Amino acid sequence: MFKVLNHLLRDLSSNIGVSEKYTNLFSEGITFLALIIFSILVYALVNLILKKTLFLYIKKSTSKIDDIIVENKLILRICYLIPVYLIDANAKSVLISFPKFYNLIHSVLEAGEIFVFMLIVTAIISVGTAIYNTFDISKSRPLKGFAQVLKIIVYAIGVLAIIAMFQGKDLGSVFLGLGALSAVAMLVFKDPILGFVGGIQLSINDMVHIGDWIVMDKHGADGNVIDISLTTVKVQNWDQTITTIPTYSMVSESFINWRGMSESGGRRIKRHINIDMESVVFCTSEMLDRFKKYQLIHDYIVEKEDTIAIYNKKHDIDTSNLINGRHQTNLGVFRAYLRRYLYANPNINSNMTMIVRHLQPTEKGLPLEVYVFSANKDWEAYEDIQSDIFDHIVAAVPMFDLRIFQVPTGNTFSKLVNRN
Repeated sequence: MFKVLNHLLRDLSSNIGVSEKYTNLFSEGITFLALIIFSILVYALVNLILKKTLFLYIKKSTSKIDDIIVENKLILRICYLIPVYLIDANAKSVLISFPKFYNLIHSVLEAGEIFVFMLIVTAIISVGTAIYNTFDISKSRPLKGFAQVLKIIVYAIGVLAIIAMFQGKDLGSVFLGLGALSAVAMLVFKDPILGFVGGIQLSINDMVHIGDWIVMDKHGADGNVIDISLTTVKVQNWDQTITTIPTYSMVSESFINWRGMSESGGRRIKRHINIDMESVVFCTSEMLDRFKKYQLIHDYIVEKEDTIAIYNKKHDIDTSNLINGRHQTNLGVFRAYLRRYLYANPNINSNMTMIVRHLQPTEKGLPLEVYVFSANKDWEAYEDIQSDIFDHIVAAVPMFDLRIFQVPTGNTFSKLVNRN
């Protein structure tokens, strides 16, 4: 078809008296331009047909794989070969009088073919990675970093192949010639190399998964991991901001991963209140009779009193003075109450550690710490459970003749002044 067009244009230019030199330029130039336009139109037509037929079918199908292929433009990138091959296949027969120009066009088209193949291979890598990400294992063994490394390798080989083609050398000799540039390449690709090494270590050592809650104070990260790539790890913080951390920093620096908590049976509650030590006293019989009315510790007080009575009697102890022998304290009874209250709380995992203990006394009083695990690990529910427990504790303290220590405020001093 293009030969016929070339002959027609040649005859036309001869008939109107154009010299032979310009006849070749006119006929072959117009024919070559027509070849380019035709190739582009063929590509556009194929593209339109695919969108009206195959792509519509893929959109309606229930399979995810074909959707992934379309999203990563694999089919469209294969179509890029159509104009390249059409022009390359017909250019020689069109540019008969201009062999040097044809050789240049041929080299450019070969470079274009290599570039299109680079795009196709990287699209295949993207498709494979996207399909892998549909499986649960991708969260614990992400391949995004490895895929990015493969793409860099593909582009590097493609660029070297194009350079080798224009220089008329084989690819191996070009590789050998890069020895002098290796130091520069190491400097330019330092971050990807460190990221690649860090990504391998993260994966092998199972240090972080997509979806893990991590805390890294140095980088201001406190939230869920949403992406692990070749050079960065993205964390969506609880205030919905995004923190980007260099991948290698996850290996070279320390961070907290809350995955262990998420995979366990509960989330730890570790908080204390300060008891005013001046309010801690031995329990009198009147106090114990009052405390027995609290259902959770009625049986405990009765059993404890029997045990203490047997001990004091066995050792012939004068119990008329509370300092002698063994006696219960209001703080000890309160600790026993808290243990039973926590065991009875359905929001607490009773199969995990459950402790109510004293900490080292300070100038602010005697810290009484609750160390338990909530059954619900969701942040919002966890905070509600923790708050409910300490709401109850704060309200229950005075019922055991105890006081919570609190640093005096201006209001406290005002009350003292008004009393006087």
